Amino acid sequence: MSGLVRSWVESANSPTTDFPLNNLPCGVFSTPDLTPRCGVAIGAMILDLGAVDHGLDQSLFAAPAWNAVMAAGPQVWAALRARLMALLSDPAHQAAVTPHLVAQAGARLHLPFVVAEFTDFYASKHHATNVGTLFRGAQNALPHNWLSIPIGYNGRASSVVVSGTDVLRPWGQMKGPDHDMPAFLPSRRFDFELEMGAIVGMPSTGMVSVQQADDMIFGYVLLNDWSARDIQAWEYQPLGPFQAKATATTISPWIVTKPALEPFRTQTPPRDRPLLPYLREPGPMLYDIVLEVALAPEGAGETVIARSNYAHMYYSAAQQLCHHTSSGCAMRTGDLLGSGTISGPTKGSRGALLELTSGGKEPIPLATGGTRSFLQDGDTLTLRGAAIDAGYRIGFGACTGTIRPAVDLPDWAKD
Repeated sequence: MSGLVRSWVESANSPTTDFPLNNLPCGVFSTPDLTPRCGVAIGAMILDLGAVDHGLDQSLFAAPAWNAVMAAGPQVWAALRARLMALLSDPAHQAAVTPHLVAQAGARLHLPFVVAEFTDFYASKHHATNVGTLFRGAQNALPHNWLSIPIGYNGRASSVVVSGTDVLRPWGQMKGPDHDMPAFLPSRRFDFELEMGAIVGMPSTGMVSVQQADDMIFGYVLLNDWSARDIQAWEYQPLGPFQAKATATTISPWIVTKPALEPFRTQTPPRDRPLLPYLREPGPMLYDIVLEVALAPEGAGETVIARSNYAHMYYSAAQQLCHHTSSGCAMRTGDLLGSGTISGPTKGSRGALLELTSGGKEPIPLATGGTRSFLQDGDTLTLRGAAIDAGYRIGFGACTGTIRPAVDLPDWAKD
């Protein structure tokens, strides 16, 4: 499929919409008159899949989550997409379908699936090199294993929230001023991480190949894995991220499925060291998705502080998922894999303030005045992304979170 596929929903034919008929991303929405339910975005509207005649078993949409559809498998995914494209492209269906369209402007969006498990990776060579240089120097920037293995850690599914959810500044232990006793304080070096999230649709019971892993993936979301850098600096040795990454992980409300992204597949970069056979890709497994990060102080306009691309990643989601299963680890419907921070080769394409400000030493200016080294209370971070072709774009909607002050400590936690 190439070029814009036209719909009788006129707003879907705009070259600036994130949601043309080519896309049909999956979400969960509610209105003052409708309880949370599954829907797909089409232009400025949402099609209510709990009401429209889509030809599939209606019980798949009984719960306000896409897990049942994902578990039904790729044949069902393909049948649903084909039916929806027919309903929304052929004017003969307009009269029957129109009553089940809801304006996005009047809808509330919810977490689109029940998150089974969350794993976050560290898979951008530019990001790993920049961070490694900050902490270990250029000669030892990359760990010796990095060019051979998709490094990751098991996170908390309970931390995953939908776009628009406020994020409380976390408390945590951090290195004290006397370099002996730690302090327990609200994080002062709170950061964002620009990522993509891959959603596992089909479960596994043993090791799978890269191609099988790709077949298991239902779709993708934008993902901001908020990070408390000062808490992480104290706790991460020897076992890696823990509380510093447990505050929140914000995802965009729309799952963009693989068929929508198919025209935008691209190769991973050349390898500095040959990969072991099980990790070698049979074809292009990354996507050309243009990404940006905007920061808006409370009561002020936003500044785009970074622009990057998912194509900069060294390891694809399919490789990450393949490696995740290599120990025999079972994957489940609803597992979420974070790509790791997405950074490019230039300073403006770095996907975290830690990199953009060289560890806080080079604050970045904001268009509205002032600077930022790390996030302040009241700041709103917005991630945006789209795969772009002539005349249309496959967008994800916004992935937004606002930083709120840390809560007061209970008396029993004070001196």
